[in-house]
Amino acid sequence: MAKLPVSIEEIIEAFGPHKNYAPVDGYEGRDEPDEVVKTHCCFCGMQCGIQLMVKENKVVGFEPWMEFPFNEGRLCPKGVQRYLQNNHPDRLLHPIQRVEGKGFEKISWDNAMDKTVSEIKRIQEKYGKHAFSMLSGVSLTNEKSYLVGKFARVALKTRNLDYNGRLCMVSAGAGNKKAFGLDRASNNYSDLEYAEVIIVTGANISETFPTLTHWIWKARDRGAKLIVIDPRMIPLARTADIHLDVKPGTDSALYGAMLKYLVDHDMLDHDFIDNYTSGFQETIDAVKDYTLEWAEEVTGIDKEKIKAAAELWGKAKTSFLLHARGIEHHSKGVDNVLGCINLVLATGRIGRPYCGYGTITGQGNGQGGREHGHKCDQLPGNRDIENPEHRKYISEVWGIDEKDLPGKGLTAYEIIEAIHRDEIKGLISICFNPLVSLPNNNYVRSALEKLEFYVCIDFFLNETARHADIVLAGSLQEEEEGTTTSAEGRVIRIRQAVTPPGEARTDTSILLEIAERLGEKDKFTYDNSEEIFNELRVASKGGTADYFGITYKKVEENMGVFWPCPSEDHPGTPRLWEDKKFKTPDGKAHFNPAPYKLPGEVTDEEYPITLTTGRVVSQYLSGTQTRRIGKLVDQFPEPMVEIHPEMAAKYGIKQRENIRVVTRRGEGIFPANIVETIRKDTVFIPYHWPGHKSANQLTPGTLDPISKIPEFKVCACQLFPQGTIAPPSKESEAYASV
Repeated sequence: MAKLPVSIEEIIEAFGPHKNYAPVDGYEGRDEPDEVVKTHCCFCGMQCGIQLMVKENKVVGFEPWMEFPFNEGRLCPKGVQRYLQNNHPDRLLHPIQRVEGKGFEKISWDNAMDKTVSEIKRIQEKYGKHAFSMLSGVSLTNEKSYLVGKFARVALKTRNLDYNGRLCMVSAGAGNKKAFGLDRASNNYSDLEYAEVIIVTGANISETFPTLTHWIWKARDRGAKLIVIDPRMIPLARTADIHLDVKPGTDSALYGAMLKYLVDHDMLDHDFIDNYTSGFQETIDAVKDYTLEWAEEVTGIDKEKIKAAAELWGKAKTSFLLHARGIEHHSKGVDNVLGCINLVLATGRIGRPYCGYGTITGQGNGQGGREHGHKCDQLPGNRDIENPEHRKYISEVWGIDEKDLPGKGLTAYEIIEAIHRDEIKGLISICFNPLVSLPNNNYVRSALEKLEFYVCIDFFLNETARHADIVLAGSLQEEEEGTTTSAEGRVIRIRQAVTPPGEARTDTSILLEIAERLGEKDKFTYDNSEEIFNELRVASKGGTADYFGITYKKVEENMGVFWPCPSEDHPGTPRLWEDKKFKTPDGKAHFNPAPYKLPGEVTDEEYPITLTTGRVVSQYLSGTQTRRIGKLVDQFPEPMVEIHPEMAAKYGIKQRENIRVVTRRGEGIFPANIVETIRKDTVFIPYHWPGHKSANQLTPGTLDPISKIPEFKVCACQLFPQGTIAPPSKESEAYASV
């Protein structure tokens, strides 16, 4: 059983998280490194260029990479500190195994692999191939993402593979495919500079993608108007021309009302609509009753502000619309995305200079990681695993019989549900921390405790890995060669700066050895990452995410290549749709009706307050890496519940008073942070923390019916002031919360 072998406190003492700081005078060798390696940040989808300084096989510092075209040397707080995980005392240096009553103890690689493979075989022989599942992550390189997809289908022979992009980009991906037939931001971000109007909706760019802010400021310097849509007055909204403080869960009502206003006042590109799109009439029929008065009532936004935003957008000659998790983490996330796309298509501002639409990728390789096959319904090149032609092509590339290629499996949260139903008995995970990042995490914890065997590949013992039977010490991004794909669609090189320390191994070598021990060595004969990438190129050829013309050499010579790139003499595609030929069956961009629907959970007399969740500037995802870096912890030591002064007065809440937040799934106690930058009917908690400080104790497991993304952004809650003041944040150890 995958229960904790000792107390959480004992595990934290042994494996962290502990805060790591650089020495006051810097690491030895910082001034005379052996090598300076040009690579990229390991965190968000901006994938900023950075130079890592190496001394005696250790990363001892960094320098800006001024020449890299996206960030031009700029880095956010996470990027500046990212090198500190390389010399971290919590780093796993060898495999470990769970020992009841003792914790985790060192084990040899041979014994760890024997145990792992024997348990995989036992479970699959007893319960069937699909009773063993795999969860992966999109901080992995393209090569490892591709390898995981092939490993699960060919070596494990399971259909039940999914990834943590299920919590990130799948609503955007589904919406993009419906509208354009291809899933990628339409432009590189330099096009922002000359946009007359920019809409940013559901994207706290200043905190979560700080280096992207530069391109918005360049546009502002040229006179661009900025519209920010968010329940909170996020930093970017403070300087916006219009801030629409939308009530969580009502985004599609806002976009529908704006579309109706464009139609009613003929702010449309009729030539583009008539010649290059389909579905327009059905789409406007769906919003024919969405008056400004109705939208004001539903969204809580003054109708005059909605009108002003629609007019700014409608009258612009060039424009850019950006969105992220704020509109995607919903039970109608795909509808929200389509509502945004409808505004872009109605004005015809796509496929030409300085006019674009971008889905901002949250995770490091959230773009490339959702293209090459470690989604439950996907094959490389963004092919459909249920499509006979797609299956046939990939089976030939992999050298297997098509009938042996598993079909569509369960999504990440559905895998947890299947564990509870006793349909899944075993799990292998890599670069995924579902106990923090999935919703309703008490339910997730009880699922982990039901597993007969769980093996984790990671470089730190994250909160989920504490439930593992075997933990295989894997690699950091800078310890393997590879590529990632930025949020712009730019394929870039990740260069190996150092090798894994101690007995730790590269993730690739671990997967290849398990595949060999499962009897599939002949399907996994790679000597290096470039060989995996070259097979990926062939596997993607002809798919909508076509990398065939991209080589390591070409990427290095051009500081990245934008896909699609179908041949080696093709320059890549920084701006999509300039030929007005879309990847849909009819070659047109598709409008899609996106009528407003209620969220999965609404407020009522018992639970009268809306809770929404999100990120902060110094933390990343489940915090496995950032909650171990001292200065990032110090910058934001703990999650607080943001609450408007009027709501605080109503409940008699004081600043930093402990507040018990209760939903239908669980409860947690958080210090109050009384701010005027949030709606009066809404509270906000960031989600990067585990245990009793986890926001995802509270969030629901309601899924979008198309993308299967959970509804993190809206649930109903109660507030109970505790009458006690929390200690100062600097004294908190919430980064290691039990």
